[in-house]
Amino acid sequence: MTGQHTAPIPVIIDCDTGVDDALALLFAVRHPGLDLRAVSCVAGNTHVDQVVRNTLTVLEQAGAPAIPVARGAERPLLEPVRTALHVHGRDGMGDLGLPAPGRQPADVDAVTLLRREILASPRPVTLIPTAPLTNIALLLRTHPEVTRNIERIVFMGGAVATGNATAVAEFNVWHDPEAAAVLLTAGVPITMYGLDVFQQVVVEAADVRRLGESAEPGTRLAGRLLAHRDPVTSEEDPCGGLGDAGAVCSVADPAGLTTQRLPVEVNLAPGPARGQTIVDRRPRPGEAELHGEAREQTLVDVALDIDAERYAKLYLATVER
Repeated sequence: MTGQHTAPIPVIIDCDTGVDDALALLFAVRHPGLDLRAVSCVAGNTHVDQVVRNTLTVLEQAGAPAIPVARGAERPLLEPVRTALHVHGRDGMGDLGLPAPGRQPADVDAVTLLRREILASPRPVTLIPTAPLTNIALLLRTHPEVTRNIERIVFMGGAVATGNATAVAEFNVWHDPEAAAVLLTAGVPITMYGLDVFQQVVVEAADVRRLGESAEPGTRLAGRLLAHRDPVTSEEDPCGGLGDAGAVCSVADPAGLTTQRLPVEVNLAPGPARGQTIVDRRPRPGEAELHGEAREQTLVDVALDIDAERYAKLYLATVER
C-alpha cells in the first residue's frame, strides 16, 4: 500500500500494552496509510487497568487525535491472569517512569466499543489483535454480526516452530487458548503473524539511539522502548526488536510478508502442548486422515517469512516523520 494515493485502511488494535504493543500504537498513529479508529485493552503483558493507562499514555505522547480507548477483559475465559512483567517491567512499559496520562478511557467496555466502531466504519476494518484474544472471542460470540464489516483479522500470536511461553506455545495464544480457538471460527480472512517472523525484525543500535535522543516526545518514546526490547546486544548500545509492531507494519505494507494458506488449530488439551498452534504443512493427507480421523480446520494465511530490513526501515521512516 505504500506509495499509493489510496484512502487509509481503517484499523482497530486490541492490545495488552506492553512495550512492543506501545511500539505498534506509535506506528499506527503515524502511518498515513492507516486510520486508527479505536483501541481495546485486555489483560496479558500486565493487568488490564495498567494496560489502559499505558495505552492512553502512548497515544498522548504520540500526539494522537482523540482515539477512543476501552477497558476489556481482566482475565482469560478459563485461565487465571499470567502476566509477563519479567519482560515488560513492573508497569508494563519498561519502567520508564512515564507521567500519568491526561486522557480518559471511553465510558463503554471494550466489546461495546469494538462493536460500535466496526459497524460504524464506512468501509470494512482490519482488526489487529496484538494480545491474548479474550476480547475478540467475547465480541465474536456476543455480536457475530460484526464480521460483515471486518475486512480481515491480522493477529500477533501463535508459532509454527518454537514457542516462548512453553516449548511449543506462544504467549498470546497460551494465555487464553479457548479465545484463540474462537478467533479461528470468525469466518473472515485471518493472517497469523507468529513468532516465526515476530523475532526477526530488529532496529539497529544506532537507530535506537537516534530515536531516543529526539526532541519529539513520540519519537523519543519509540527509542526508549526499543532499547528495552529483546534482542539486546549490549546494555550500553542495545538494538531492539519491533515485536508486535511488525504485525501493524504488515498491514501497511503487506508485500514485506510471505504467507501460506494452511490449516491451523489450537491445542486445548491440558499438558505441555496446551496453547500450541498446530499448523499443518504436509503436502498430502496422512494416515490419520486415511483412517477417518480428519477434523475440520480453519485455513489461515500463516506468515512464514519476512523482509525484516524493509519493515525496520518502514518503522523508522514512519515514527520519525
